[in-house]
Formats: sequence, C-alpha cells, structure tokens
Amino acid sequence: MTPERLARIKQTLDTRQPDLSVLTDQVHKPRNLSAIIRSCDAFGLANMHVVWPREGFRAFRKTAGGSYNWVTTHTHPTMDDAVSELKGQGHKLYAAQLSDRAIDYREADFTVPCTVIMGNEVDGVSHGAAEQADEHIVIPMMGMVESLNVSSACAIILSEAQRQRKLAGLYDHQRLADDEYTRLLFCWCQPVVKRYCDDRNLPYPPIDPETGELVDGVGWMQEVRKLRANRPRWTDTATEVTDES
Repeated sequence: MTPERLARIKQTLDTRQPDLSVLTDQVHKPRNLSAIIRSCDAFGLANMHVVWPREGFRAFRKTAGGSYNWVTTHTHPTMDDAVSELKGQGHKLYAAQLSDRAIDYREADFTVPCTVIMGNEVDGVSHGAAEQADEHIVIPMMGMVESLNVSSACAIILSEAQRQRKLAGLYDHQRLADDEYTRLLFCWCQPVVKRYCDDRNLPYPPIDPETGELVDGVGWMQEVRKLRANRPRWTDTATEVTDES
C-alpha cells in the first residue's frame, strides 16, 4: 500500500454519502446495471440498492470498471421490501417517472436523505413503486426521442444531486459512521485478506489506519492456522494469504 494509494482511499471515504442512494427496479441489462454502479461511485454514493431482475443480478466488470468494489450493493427480492427498508431509514424516494405529477429533477431536494428509483428499460418504474414514491422526477427532453437510456438518466440526476450537496457542504467532512468507515477502509486496503476472511467466515483483522497494513499479519496468520487445525477441513478455493500479507 503506497502512501498515495492510501491517501486516495481515505479521500474517497471522506466524501462518501451514506444517505444518498439509487434503487433499480428490475433493470435487466447487466451493462446498464454496471454503468449505474459506476455512476454511483463517481458521484460519491456509498450504497446502491437492486431489486433482482427475474433472470438474476450480475454486473459486467468491464463496464463497471471495478467500481463494484467501491459501492456496497444491497439486493432485495421485491420492490416492496426495498421501499420499506429505505423509508425505514428516513429516505425520501424520487422515482424517475413521467407522470402528471412529475417535476423537473432540478427542483427536487437531494440534500435530504433520499433514494432515486430507476425503472427498467421497457416498463419503467413499476406501478407499486411509483405509487409509493414521494415525488416523480423527469429530465426535460428537447429532441425527438422521449427518454434517455436508464444509465445515462441516472448519471444526469446524480450529477444534480452532487451539485446540490456540494453547495450544502455535504462533501466537506466524513459522513460515514465510524464503524462503517473502518470496515470499508479495511476492505479497500486489504482486498485479498477480505476475500480470505469472507470465504472462511473469519473476523477481519485490525489494520493500521496510518499505513493501511495489517497491525500484526504474522501473528494473525498464526492464529488462523490454529483455528483451521481445530475445524473440519475446509475446501479452500480463494486466494491464499501468506505470512507476508
């Protein structure tokens, strides 16, 4: 971990917005999902919510450009589940939906805890989700086509959200909770060790926040070996971690 890399990770974490998110409603094209994840990372979102398309959720790594590593993606079986969870967190829901009550997206207040709901490529936002949304927002169109690609529309809306939040000073200080900040700092600084721990249901070892390195990598690995010796044999399919990690 170079000092420059660690500084960039910390700078990114310092500007992450835990109370601004995107919820995709059955967006079924993997490239669109991946592009939306990439936009979430670019505009400083910490979380993205996905209602699994009927054929399953996956992100094209090539399109996402690795941004799936930097945005926590939460999946939900239904829109009702997703809406209930987000409203329980105090989020205002903005559905990107053309309707009689829709407002220009620039008139929406993105400085409050909020989630932008993006509908799928054919049907848009589902009826139930549209009914539960606090506001409908639209991007005014001046050409012959009636709508934008869902990932392009999402990027435009998030750009406005970023503009409003920067003016409000919401990018000027750490907004992630300390425990979440520490967890993400570990995950981003030690991706190999993270995978190793996740695959084996092990707690994450502490890292030095000043260097991004394990506090005691050799000692931790010795403890892991003791645990493994007392457990049923594992089938290790992930990248092995060495004492030098």
